[in-house]
Amino acid sequence: MKIHFEADELADRRAVTITKLQNEGLDGLLMFRQESMYYLTGYDTIGFVFFQCLYLGVDGSMFLLTRRPDLLQAQQTSIIDEIHIWQDHEDANPSQDLRDLLLCKGLSAKKLGVELESYGLTAANSNKLHAALKGVVTLVDASYLVTHQRVIKSAAELEYVRRAGELSDAALKEAIRLAEPGASEATILAAMQAVVLAGDGDYPACEFIIGSGPYAQLVRYHSGRRTLDPQDQLTLEYAGVFRHYHAVAMQTIVIGEADPEHVERHKACKDALLACEEALRPGRALGEVYEAGARLLGSAGYGEDRFHAFGYSLGACYGPNWMDWPMIYEDNPVIIRAGMVFFVHLILPNSVNGLSQSLGRTSIIGKNGAQPVCSEELDLIVI
Repeated sequence: MKIHFEADELADRRAVTITKLQNEGLDGLLMFRQESMYYLTGYDTIGFVFFQCLYLGVDGSMFLLTRRPDLLQAQQTSIIDEIHIWQDHEDANPSQDLRDLLLCKGLSAKKLGVELESYGLTAANSNKLHAALKGVVTLVDASYLVTHQRVIKSAAELEYVRRAGELSDAALKEAIRLAEPGASEATILAAMQAVVLAGDGDYPACEFIIGSGPYAQLVRYHSGRRTLDPQDQLTLEYAGVFRHYHAVAMQTIVIGEADPEHVERHKACKDALLACEEALRPGRALGEVYEAGARLLGSAGYGEDRFHAFGYSLGACYGPNWMDWPMIYEDNPVIIRAGMVFFVHLILPNSVNGLSQSLGRTSIIGKNGAQPVCSEELDLIVI
């Protein structure tokens, strides 16, 4: 079986979740977030794009309702013993299958948490879920119950994060090796992803960002590749991924001769990044991290160019997004704790002349502060 954590650790995680359910006065939890399922049981699939629900009761009972293609997936990647299948057909409504299971388990009139904030529960399915369970159980939004638990990583998880950091650095080395006038973005992107997979890593939860020339200002993946000019800029946002744990980094590489503005904006990004990392200490609020970076960018004259968030938590995530809770933005009151993992990024595009500069990397929060796991070298990369 491909389960990447010891059974005792998974059991301890479920015990903590059960205690949280009891504290909230809930009798059980209906999970639709794939991240929650993976965290508590090892279950590893993309089957959440269809209706899929994992139930965990305060008595420790557990069952999965999924489709037939995920039966073997659950059996071979998780500790889930009880698996039920809903059948595909024109009028299929798996919420009714879930209702019948809850009734069969004697859960009528119980108070259950449900993960509404989830890519695994579309608005249409949520409507069907509430309709099917109306009068059967009481549903309470518990979207962040497991998410808040997941934010503090165990020693085993942090080892996966460190390995992801190594793969992230390996991807950057490939980009630097290939980035030159006449090089295709497609070749660079393929090599970056290949080195992660060759290192026993995984596909990322969202696409790497690659953009050159005028597209170096974009901070989202887009289709279509271009060839690097003798004088160019190449923005990359990429991740090493190991056992679904992400270590994300960001760089803007200069091809040819660095424009003075590239140098200035890079210095501002580097200074702000280091200031943010200095503020990433247990006991401080995330809003203080944002303020530290914003203060540096403001003093450098880039107050209007800065983004309104400087990064976010990372962990084991599934598509379409590697961003996890919480985010680094102004006045965020969430308190930083040891064992958290954050990707801090500073992005300074100039929409007037088309130049852009970005810099970012991932750190584990230790008892004394941020410990970068990738991109130790922060100098401007010029090829």
